[in-house]
Amino acid sequence: MTSLSVEERIGSHIKRAEQALLAAKNTALKPAAVTVPQYAALLWLSEKPGISAAALSRLCGVTPPTMNTVLKNLQERGLIERTPHEWHRNVLETRLTEQGRTVMELADTAAVRVERRLAAEFSAEERERLIELLGRCARVLDALK
Repeated sequence: MTSLSVEERIGSHIKRAEQALLAAKNTALKPAAVTVPQYAALLWLSEKPGISAAALSRLCGVTPPTMNTVLKNLQERGLIERTPHEWHRNVLETRLTEQGRTVMELADTAAVRVERRLAAEFSAEERERLIELLGRCARVLDALK
């Protein structure tokens, strides 16, 4: 017997919610033919054109090798373009193509529907509190690294 039951482990509940969110978004993103990590990259690229793969991997919460795979797949589909930085030739700037912007907008519409459905389950006060509590979880766990 362990000293902390599974039901008492906050991490188990967070993981279950994360898995459910990812499954719902994967289903919603099928018409756009992108995965959740690909969608996250496209979304951040729409906000921060020219960002490096390293910075993008941090924003998307994936490892640099994973991001390189995501970007390779997006580039092969013609959704992004990567060009050398004007001053730092070893850094590739990544930007959406027109096709990439179209796919991102289709995917974002679907992802926002999932987010709104989730948010609708909570009052405004509950949503604010949940965001605050999840932020606290992240801060505590980041301090353990």
